[in-house]
Amino acid sequence: MAQILVVEDNPDYLELLQNFLENAGYTVTTAQDGVEALVEAKKQPFDLVLLDIMLPKIDGYGVCEVIRKESNIPIIMLTALEDEAHQVRGFDLSIDDYITKPVSMTILLHKVAAVLRRSSPMDAKMLVYRTISLDINSHTVSISGNLIDFTLREFEILQELLRSPGEVVTRKKLLATIWSYDFYGDERIIDTHIKNIRRKLGDEDCIETIRGLGYKLQKET
Repeated sequence: MAQILVVEDNPDYLELLQNFLENAGYTVTTAQDGVEALVEAKKQPFDLVLLDIMLPKIDGYGVCEVIRKESNIPIIMLTALEDEAHQVRGFDLSIDDYITKPVSMTILLHKVAAVLRRSSPMDAKMLVYRTISLDINSHTVSISGNLIDFTLREFEILQELLRSPGEVVTRKKLLATIWSYDFYGDERIIDTHIKNIRRKLGDEDCIETIRGLGYKLQKET
């Protein structure tokens, strides 16, 4: 799962962000000032930084500037500063998105997923699990060499599961990653697609239901 560094000096809002992101399946590290953020950023590679601007010690612009000298990691600024000048300054530092508070947590999750999707490496063209092969270029799925007809949504869901065998992929994560802004209905639509995927996999069905969360593939040994 994606590793996200959340930098926010308001402890209540920080906890809110952490809870929503973790419930969506992300791994979250937190920092409450600019110095702590830079220390955490050096400890491990993150997939995305969610960054407030008005921070103690070093503000968000300073944090962004230091990170950009060493990395092209995606950065989303999440701040109460909504005027154009602050937004322009952020984009001049090569941030990936600028979100003003207050923001719907659902919209925030969609924006996070969209930025991560744009920044994901496209090196892997084929995903293989047991006898299942998923070809990203041709959008085809085969089992033991036999092509199986998958709809676009079924293909995308199976692709997300194949990327992280052994890890839980939550329904919220699937909705945010695959549907993005296009979906406003019941998240149980995922269950319907999973049912169809299982039927098509037949004897090779390897999807486990994690009650209350989502789904995962058994990790290969």
